[in-house]
Amino acid sequence: MRLGLDFGGTKIEGIVLAPDGAERARARVPTPRHDYAGCLVAIEDLMRRLEQEAGGTIERVGIGVPGAVDRDSGVVHGGNSTWLHGRPLQQDLANALGRPVKIANDANCFALSEAVDGAGVGAQVVFGVILGSGVGGGVVVRGQLVEGVNAIGGEWGHIPLPTPLADERPGPICSCGTPGHTEAWLSGRSLAADYARRVGIDPEDAPPAQEVVARAEGGEAAAEETILRFEDRLGRSLALIVNVLDPDVIVLGGGLSNVARFYESVPGRIAAHVFGPRFATRLVPNRHGDSSGVRGAAWL
Repeated sequence: MRLGLDFGGTKIEGIVLAPDGAERARARVPTPRHDYAGCLVAIEDLMRRLEQEAGGTIERVGIGVPGAVDRDSGVVHGGNSTWLHGRPLQQDLANALGRPVKIANDANCFALSEAVDGAGVGAQVVFGVILGSGVGGGVVVRGQLVEGVNAIGGEWGHIPLPTPLADERPGPICSCGTPGHTEAWLSGRSLAADYARRVGIDPEDAPPAQEVVARAEGGEAAAEETILRFEDRLGRSLALIVNVLDPDVIVLGGGLSNVARFYESVPGRIAAHVFGPRFATRLVPNRHGDSSGVRGAAWL
């Protein structure tokens, strides 16, 4: 059996999968925030509990974490769980758990899950997209995660918005401090901030992205204009990915993946910026929802 762990800022979720992908056990525990040693203990306790519930031996462990992971050392950097930064989490977990551990960015785990037995199953090239509080992504080719030599494969949130319009320059400040990155336009927070600019209110007072979507569905003109701008920017940004990777399928995850209209409206906007006359890439919602990250960690 294999154990997948999804390390979040408030909770650590674990799932045990049988070799055929069937779920044997699942549980979550609170994250001991700002306590690295406490996190190691919590994960070990969680594994022992799940191993007992699953009724067998866990032989392999995978963990998805926020931020980037050095592919050689397993050291975590970036991400919002700052107490992990600079720590050899992979080796420390292997020592604590007494079995092999693989570690990857949580967006990569999402992409792997959806490629192995999710919405992208059977596809040669899958690009997994996270549209949530941030913008992330992962690349899976023939069932194998492509992390890259710098361990930043799929980090499309930190490329500039393609073909920016005059009023999109230089663009809002990204979470990394650079203006105009895709994350500064396409995260849930960014959509809400764009709506705030449209109606002339402080971004701190903006309704959440899902409320903006609901207002657009209710016929509010300012909200509809905001969603149309979002769809255009998403189309331009994903067209860049298609021109580089030419994936069979793009799978959306995160809170904004639940906006049903995107799957009808965005493909045409992607096609308008794709090189050549043919555009056959499918844009689809994820299959495993909030479970994609933890399942992908198990598949590592």
